[in-house]
Amino acid sequence: MTIEIRPVDPFDPAAVDAWWDAYAAARRADLGEDATVWSREESRAELQQESARSSRRAYVAVEEGVVVGSASLALTLKDNRHVAAVGVNVPPQHRRRGIGSALLAALEDEAGRAGRTTMRADIIWPASLPADGTGAANRDFARRHGYDVALGDLQNRLDLPIADEAIAALVAEAPAEGYRIRSWVGPVPEEFVAEWAALDASLDTEAPTGDLDIDAASADVQDFRADEALQAAQHRTSFGTIAIALDGRVAGYTQLVVSEDDGNAYQWGTLVRREDRGHGIGLRIKLENLRALQQHSPQTPRVYTFNAESNAHMLAVNARLGFTLTARMAELQKRLG
Repeated sequence: MTIEIRPVDPFDPAAVDAWWDAYAAARRADLGEDATVWSREESRAELQQESARSSRRAYVAVEEGVVVGSASLALTLKDNRHVAAVGVNVPPQHRRRGIGSALLAALEDEAGRAGRTTMRADIIWPASLPADGTGAANRDFARRHGYDVALGDLQNRLDLPIADEAIAALVAEAPAEGYRIRSWVGPVPEEFVAEWAALDASLDTEAPTGDLDIDAASADVQDFRADEALQAAQHRTSFGTIAIALDGRVAGYTQLVVSEDDGNAYQWGTLVRREDRGHGIGLRIKLENLRALQQHSPQTPRVYTFNAESNAHMLAVNARLGFTLTARMAELQKRLG
């Protein structure tokens, strides 16, 4: 049977639905209840956004009129213009018939025509499988197609609520003396947005990067505000906390984002400036942000976070908060010849 690869019109509801159904089915089959799946409407909003920062494209594999696989391609437009981020998802009942290979070949061809030389992809498998991913269908697929692990990450989950007394006890151990703590719900206040955007943009290079071929991202405030507008369109709520140094500058930031669709909170960036590390700021701001989350969104059942396996400090912070390992993620890389 012939497999046809088709682009998805983000404004065609049925086309996006079919693309998303294949994506969600594949992710949930691999990870079950701990699959971190963007909802249908969150995904639709991202595909429809007109972004100055990135070009996002979606594709489906069609066999006899039936969608049997989905894929995505993201091309950054202001930084890392040698990189293409790809995702391939095939539901279990359609695997091992060349569908994933056909989708990946189409993505690599499109990326090559766009002048991209480094392909990136993230894959996740349950923590119950070996640390190198042996036995995971997506890891075996990646190996066959020349994708190497550039950085290994851990997915951890924190079940809520955490008792206020437990949070207070940890706060007492991380006073972050000499720093003011500020928290809010929603967009970053105007007085802090430039420094927040700069810290957020440097996260990929300040945090452990392994062998990833990446540069720091753009710190343009207008682009950052556009990303916040996308979050609002996706019905996501952001919780932010910063530490402010004596000189008035932002010394560190952390962000939790709650999805209205699945109810979960997701840990996004956490970073402390190099010159301010060693004062317990990371733990303190995460504790204060968690406290704000529980105060303003008490119905949130859990928090998911990803950290580089080599980031011993942040993993230790998460362990103290009560996070437990649920899955492993590999950040893959392939250079096009």
